[in-house]
Amino acid sequence: LAEQHIVGFNTRTVDARPFTLLRAQLLKKMRAANWKLIGITSATPGVGKSFVANNLSAALSRLSDIQTYLFDLDLRRASLARNFGLVGEGGLTEYLEGQNISLAAIGKRIANTNLGFFPCYPAGQVNSAELLVGSRFDSLVGAMRRLPGDVVVLCDLPPVFANDDAMIVSRMLDAYLLVIEEGVTTKKQVREAMRLLAPSPCIGTVLNRFVGGIGDNYG
Repeated sequence: LAEQHIVGFNTRTVDARPFTLLRAQLLKKMRAANWKLIGITSATPGVGKSFVANNLSAALSRLSDIQTYLFDLDLRRASLARNFGLVGEGGLTEYLEGQNISLAAIGKRIANTNLGFFPCYPAGQVNSAELLVGSRFDSLVGAMRRLPGDVVVLCDLPPVFANDDAMIVSRMLDAYLLVIEEGVTTKKQVREAMRLLAPSPCIGTVLNRFVGGIGDNYG
């Protein structure tokens, strides 16, 4: 996990602190709005969207009273399974294609945590937009909403400018988190991404690769 920059499970490292703070802010806003399903996206590729999704879900999984689920819905550029060291042939892409595979068979429980993970695996050319507007995806979102108890569902989405997948999926979720890269993502890109995702609400933004701010040695 450390090699893949997944630090959110480790309470003893200072690198996990930003995700603990982000977790608190996210839960406060979700509970105030009675939200359960949150997408994580960015305007452009390579700004750390999946890095945030991995570590935020890991930080949430440390809370004993909350069940956290992470869905990789970046069907064309699936990377989360590799980050967690998982390999397989049947994931969410195959499920949405209607192949004979169940959600229970796809889902993985990250050992000794409250994190359930539903991966995608690289599958070559995928007509992702067609899969995301199908009845199978509607059923998947319905299953997410029916998860019992205190649940947080995070969905790793493609970048907004990569294709129309993020726009398709975000309208079915409660809100989205937008990841921005310090010194790289422009104001115009942020505004245009939010315009394209409207009317889906933005729960907040994350400034990634930011140098400065909270850097004291407390604890």
